Amino acid sequence: MTMHFIREVENLKREILALGGLVEESVQKAVRSVTGNNTELAQEVIRRDDEIDELEVDIEEDCLKILALHQPVAVDLRFIVSVLKINSDLERIGDLSVNIAQRALLLAHEPDFPRPDILSTMAEKARAMLRDSLDALVRWDRSLAERVLQSDDDVDAMNRQVYDAIRAELEKGTRDVASNIHMLTVSRATERIADHATNIAEDVLYLIEGNIVRHTAKESRKPGS
Repeated sequence: MTMHFIREVENLKREILALGGLVEESVQKAVRSVTGNNTELAQEVIRRDDEIDELEVDIEEDCLKILALHQPVAVDLRFIVSVLKINSDLERIGDLSVNIAQRALLLAHEPDFPRPDILSTMAEKARAMLRDSLDALVRWDRSLAERVLQSDDDVDAMNRQVYDAIRAELEKGTRDVASNIHMLTVSRATERIADHATNIAEDVLYLIEGNIVRHTAKESRKPGS
């Protein structure tokens, strides 16, 4: 392993963590823009999406360059492959944050529309999953990555609670149909953020163990497993 290769890998680590930090901040601000009816935060999330996209492209290009020039094997190859996949998940989380922010702008026209308390809890859980999955990558921490996988069920359950509450409102014949649909979209996007954080944790386990755990991890979380 040459010093040039080591420097490029270290730079790649810094880049993926920088992207992770930007994305985590976008998630936090997007949800706050909904729960706090803050249009300035929503607009900031939308503006910064280009920065996230540009860094995602840079990371992909750096990964491909390393693969072409150094032809890494074993754990080094797994690291590059994992970064490529994590990079894609982070970009998707950034897109979902923009989706949430756009809904916040639409909901701003209904400042008195109730924001479910569980939404903030759900969003914080999803953001914590993202942070822990990235920490697991830095520390090669298997137990932390596995904890992220377990947390996904909690977010799924909260998303179902929001769905059930909104469905009940719609069945009452509420006039706030559009606002309820916007809120349902926010909840669904938050749940998808947790799914992508779970993907990152699974990629960390692949990096550490050399085994693809995506389907086996899902099976182990099923009731009765």
